Amino acid sequence: MQTLPRKDNETSSTAQTVPLFQPLQIRGITLRNRIAVSPMCQYSSEDGFATDWHLVHLGSRAIGGAAAVITEATAVEARGRISPQDLGIYKDEHIAMLSRITAFIKENGAVPGIQLAHAGRKASTYRPWSGNGEVPADQGGWQTIAPGAIPFAANYPLPREMTKADIAEVVAQFQAATLRALKAGFQIFEIHGAHGYLLHEFLSPVSNRRTDEYGGSLENRQRFLLEVVDAVRKVVPDELPVFVRISASDWVEDGLSIDESIEVARALKQHDVDLIDTSTGGNVAVAQIPVAPNYQVPFAERIRHESGISTGAVGLITESAQANEIIEQGRADLVFLARELLRDPYWPLRAAQELHQDIPWPAQYVRAKLS
Repeated sequence: MQTLPRKDNETSSTAQTVPLFQPLQIRGITLRNRIAVSPMCQYSSEDGFATDWHLVHLGSRAIGGAAAVITEATAVEARGRISPQDLGIYKDEHIAMLSRITAFIKENGAVPGIQLAHAGRKASTYRPWSGNGEVPADQGGWQTIAPGAIPFAANYPLPREMTKADIAEVVAQFQAATLRALKAGFQIFEIHGAHGYLLHEFLSPVSNRRTDEYGGSLENRQRFLLEVVDAVRKVVPDELPVFVRISASDWVEDGLSIDESIEVARALKQHDVDLIDTSTGGNVAVAQIPVAPNYQVPFAERIRHESGISTGAVGLITESAQANEIIEQGRADLVFLARELLRDPYWPLRAAQELHQDIPWPAQYVRAKLS
């Protein structure tokens, strides 16, 4: 494990605050450091309801020192779930348990965020440990929707092409879900426009072959996303931020490119989005992705510098010095951790020790803090 060098007479209490542990102000919220919990599907809901699993899963990451704790992809309508076991916020009854979760996150010093999502043509599929591909109707599956009748893969559902009325309905569902999320106490609202789900399907020329005002040029392909952003931003108070997660590249020659994604980011900034959570891939089943540590960081860096919007970097960020370097070099404003936080919910506390930062620990855990 790499750590920053420490002078012989330097203690954790006198060490300079390193970039990873400097606070970040976004509108009216202050993140205590630059570490965010990336949305990670848990596939542990019934009819969209959060459970004690979600309370423990998300709450433990707040205890562990992360600055922002963002829910998994949370469906804005039942038809928008990836699997029948996905989390949802498409009915008022979902609010109560989510409120309990957000309260716990806040009590432990983190900011609760929600990722608002619609799975589009990748919906109605099995959760990973239950099967693969399409869930048939007699097992709880449903008709999916997409820009066109093009399935993601041979074993995925054949979607129905969305009408303009469908598009307007989904925009309204994103707004209604946002209002519920506000009632539930969320303070960051991330719109999921990545990983081959509905909004990404419209952005990418691979999956969007429409000939109306929602297809063709990039201006048309981003129209649906911008309509969703406007609907969400309209009801989110000015003091709270809106993020958008995008897949900055489809990793295929005829797909969405980083150059187009920079243009999308510029448009999102004009529509009052505060940060781009920069991922890649997910829309082409056969894409060859060169996965390695920091493999997506260059996308976050280019978007940040060429569009002028804040970004978050994600993807095989596992080491404290690695995460700190991303922030220190101005490659991104936040680091989003996923699998590493599944391995260790208390990674931020460990990272602070490795980087010689004396940060507050939960009072119940102080006896385990190393000097």
